[in-house]
Amino acid sequence: MEIKEVSTSRSIRTEGTSMTSPAHSAFRAAILVGLFCSAAPAALAQTLEAGAAAVPAAAAVSVAAADVTAEQAQPASLAEVTVTARRREESAQEVPITLQVASGEKLTQTGVNTIVGLTQLVPTLQVLSPNPRNTALTIRGLGASYGLANDGLEQGVGVYVDQVYVSRPAIATLDFIDIQQVEVLRGPQGTLFGKNTTAGALNITTVNASNHWEAAVEGSYGSYNFRQAKGTISGPIIQDVLAFRLSAVGTWRDGDIYNPIQRLDQNARDSQAYRGQLLYTPNESLTVRINGEYATQHPECCTQIFYRVGTTLKPANQQYPALAAGRNYRPPSTNVYDRIADVDDPIQADQWVSGLSAIIDYDFGWATLTSVTAHREWDWEPRNDRDYTALDVTRRSNNPSHQKQDSQELRLASNGENRIDWTVGLYYFDQNVTTHGVTEYGSDASYWLLPATNTPASLLEGYTVFNDSTIDTTSYAAFGQLTWNINDRFRITPGIRYTHEKKDGTYIATVTGGGVTTDTTLINRRLGIARPQNYSAETSDGSWSGQVAASYDLADQIHLYGTYSRGFKSGGINMAGIPTTAAGAPSLVNAVVKPEQATTYEAGIKTELFDRFLIANAAVFATDVKDFQANVVDAGPGALRGYLANVEKVTVRGAEADISTRPLNGFTFYANLAYTDGKYDSFKNGPCPLERVGTSTAACDLSGKELPGVSKWAGSLGGEYRRDASFGRLSGETYAGVDASFRSAYFADATDSIYTRLPSYQLLNLRAGFKADAGWEVFVSARNALNEEFIQNVTVVSGNSGLVVATPGDARTYTLTLRARY
Repeated sequence: MEIKEVSTSRSIRTEGTSMTSPAHSAFRAAILVGLFCSAAPAALAQTLEAGAAAVPAAAAVSVAAADVTAEQAQPASLAEVTVTARRREESAQEVPITLQVASGEKLTQTGVNTIVGLTQLVPTLQVLSPNPRNTALTIRGLGASYGLANDGLEQGVGVYVDQVYVSRPAIATLDFIDIQQVEVLRGPQGTLFGKNTTAGALNITTVNASNHWEAAVEGSYGSYNFRQAKGTISGPIIQDVLAFRLSAVGTWRDGDIYNPIQRLDQNARDSQAYRGQLLYTPNESLTVRINGEYATQHPECCTQIFYRVGTTLKPANQQYPALAAGRNYRPPSTNVYDRIADVDDPIQADQWVSGLSAIIDYDFGWATLTSVTAHREWDWEPRNDRDYTALDVTRRSNNPSHQKQDSQELRLASNGENRIDWTVGLYYFDQNVTTHGVTEYGSDASYWLLPATNTPASLLEGYTVFNDSTIDTTSYAAFGQLTWNINDRFRITPGIRYTHEKKDGTYIATVTGGGVTTDTTLINRRLGIARPQNYSAETSDGSWSGQVAASYDLADQIHLYGTYSRGFKSGGINMAGIPTTAAGAPSLVNAVVKPEQATTYEAGIKTELFDRFLIANAAVFATDVKDFQANVVDAGPGALRGYLANVEKVTVRGAEADISTRPLNGFTFYANLAYTDGKYDSFKNGPCPLERVGTSTAACDLSGKELPGVSKWAGSLGGEYRRDASFGRLSGETYAGVDASFRSAYFADATDSIYTRLPSYQLLNLRAGFKADAGWEVFVSARNALNEEFIQNVTVVSGNSGLVVATPGDARTYTLTLRARY
């Protein structure tokens, strides 16, 4: 049987397809922003006016904003954005760090509910998430290895929630709850944020409890039976001494992929999150915040579907077309955008997250002492069908995990503005991750994964691998940073951090089942798929990281800066099995992965022009990474799992520009553009791309190849227009907004295979609504309004038959939201 991609009006675009240029994408999106923001508020006002005209004359309607007044035509200043990127409140424009900020209100209005969705607003951030455990976050192309997650390694994009480091990247798939703002900090943040921020950091802050009563509720309904409910209440327990805040969010959505085998929709959403805070302020000097959170997900997720077939160097009878024909198998569709799956085993992506933290600030007058104490836990209970077909190749492939972490930070920071402003601190982190995995092969496994010659069909049927791993991490650090205000215009900011970290890990794999045989050849074939392993390893690292920044005020509102920074990512231990020696023993040289070190040089300019009518920032950077940590896959016949290794050198060069303006009262516009060129500078022992995979294990030289997940061009732009409107006794404002984003083509796996290169795409989101002065609001939104077809992520299916599966991005969806505040 010959498998071909079906040619339809929604055909799959490949790397050879002509692509829209970045300039054309930005120009087209800018026109749409302007047209929609100009027309939508007026259209909404006319609609409301027409409806109001039907009421009795006693309820006469007047639209206060029927025309743009002369006052509205005047430009207005943009609000100042305050950040805590240097662990103290500062104007974003005065911080010598390249960053981008999204407020909680912006996230709500644009329908961004998770870190995954944040990528549409922040072009330098990329998140690939085939499932929560295997989520990979990158900034400027760095931060994570692509492939199956490995418990022995942290990512290089640090995620911090209310000053607490969150180790597991699965948080990226959880709903935002009661967010004040998200700061995306680009480049190494090793001084104040510490280890595992070689690529950058996400600094997330939630809303504080208030000493006056306030409440809010919100409900949404949309496409695919999308439902979301949010609620918040805050107020005093003891006036001006003790206050509380409680928040909750629940999100449900039917899956957008239909499985006719199981007769259900898959890749659904089902998540709930709860957050509480106590704020204790007994006097002006002491502030205590106790934060607690609990979140859970139970979706019918996550599967991928047929995308394409790659041609390997294997014999024809070991490639997908012949293998599928031999079992009379045909996928339900060869068009990924038909969104049809046929996995025959149950899937789930259940996770539970909990956290408790105490933040204590004591103001001595001359300095403030801050203590951040936290405990967090994460539980992961998946079910997967890793062959992604209706065939009985893999019955189970599950790696349930439990993670817990404790951390303590102490900081002492000077108050006010001095000739020298300083921060010093100590940090402690302890983590344990335990995994009890299982993989079971089915009746088609021998046929699909092993050479057909003299291999009985029952050899792998029921063959089961149990893997148990545990890894303990302990880390200590001391750090300090100061800003020397040499004069009113020139400042130098050096910072340094020393981190010592130790990891101890144990991995045990046992096998059972499968067909009974005494044939040595057959036994070795089966062991090539999975074999018993038992090994322990440890690593202990000490490293210096930090930065030196210089900033100069060319004028009161024009700031120049240059930065040298160095980030450190701790060494790792392979916790998913390692290659074996010729004798079949674990190759212990592959058990430990060396630390990763990133060095970045950056220069930029930040401007606030025409009385903050226009804010324009730009930066150029160069990053060199030594011993880049990558998740590689053995290209041999039994290549069913990945393991960690070091890439000798990786380089990234780029430039970024961000602008925001308010040309009219009520109208705001923003645009962000990023150029990123990342490559393996030296990777001589890399994994082979699918098209170079044969029947024996071989390494491929990937030196000079592009880094995975990196679009050379990425951008976002949008605008919003608001105008006052009144309808009888009902007064408020109408508004409309547009948000557009684009990414150029990129490779979606570490090998730069031609079969995993994803084409460019552009997305457009629209929204319009009415906000009443009485405290309620209604708005409608359309995400992916042009119904663009794009791929979120791809996977080369284990066994190297040539099958490539993918997750299509969301089609066009509509949502109606109602909000009320007190």
